[in-house]
Amino acid sequence: MTEANIREILNQVADGTLSVAQGLSRLRHLPFADLGFAKVDLHRAIRRGVPEVVFGERKTPAQIIAIGRRVIEAGHSLIVTRLDAVKARLVARKFKGFDYHEEAQVGIVRVAPQLPPSGHGTVMVVSAGTSDIPVAEEAAICAEMFGNRVSRLYDVGVAGLHRLTDNLDLLAAASVLIVVAGMEGALPSVVAGLIDKPVIAVPTSVGYGVAMGGIAPLLGMLNACAGGVVVVNIDNGFGAAMAATLINRVGLDRSKSDGRP
Repeated sequence: MTEANIREILNQVADGTLSVAQGLSRLRHLPFADLGFAKVDLHRAIRRGVPEVVFGERKTPAQIIAIGRRVIEAGHSLIVTRLDAVKARLVARKFKGFDYHEEAQVGIVRVAPQLPPSGHGTVMVVSAGTSDIPVAEEAAICAEMFGNRVSRLYDVGVAGLHRLTDNLDLLAAASVLIVVAGMEGALPSVVAGLIDKPVIAVPTSVGYGVAMGGIAPLLGMLNACAGGVVVVNIDNGFGAAMAATLINRVGLDRSKSDGRP
C-alpha cells in the first residue's frame, strides 16, 4: 500500500463515501503480509520512501513469485536482486512486463507510474574496472528504481588515472557518488580526494588470490586516506543505492510524493 492509497482511503472516510469499518478493512494489510515463510513489509515505502526489495539469492522461484505477487498487489513496483538467469526465466512466466537485467542480476516489474526523478541532484555510479560493472549496474538500476537521476562512468580505475581525471567535471556535477572497485580498492579514496560530494564505496569480489573474495578492497576502503568515505559490504550494490537515495533526499518534503519508486 502506498501513501497515495492511504490518503485516498482517509479522504473517503472523511467525506462519508466510505465507512470507518470499510476503511479499516482496506487498511488491514498495511503493516505486513504474512505468507508463512515470509512477512512482506508493505509499510516500508511509507517509512523510508522505497518499498521492500526482494533478495533473490537462496529463495526458490516459488517463494519469489509469491512475495512478488503480494508486493505488486500492494501497488508497488517489484525489484528482485541477486536473481540468476535460471530463476529469472521461471519468474518471468508469472509476471507480465517482467524486465530482467542479466548482468546486474536484477529483475523488475514496473507497476507504479514512472515518476519524474527526485532528489537534490544526480547519483553517479563509478566503476574501477569492467569486471566491476555487474555490481555497479545493480547499484545504478536500483538507484533509478528508487527515483534518482543516475549517471554512469565505468572503467576509470587507478591503473590509468588519466581516464578518471578526464571526467572531473562530471564527477563534480553529481550529488552523490557510488564508487565500485575490486583489487586493492583504491578508487573511492582517489575520487573522494578530488571532489566535495559524499562518496559511497562498494568493494567487489574481483581480484587475484590475495584479494580474498573482496576482503582486501573492503579493508582498503575502510582505511581510505581521504576523509568521509563510507563503505558498504562486498558486492552490495543495492545497499549503496539505498544509502545514496537517502542522502540525495535529505531535507526534501516527502509528504508531497506518494512513496513509490
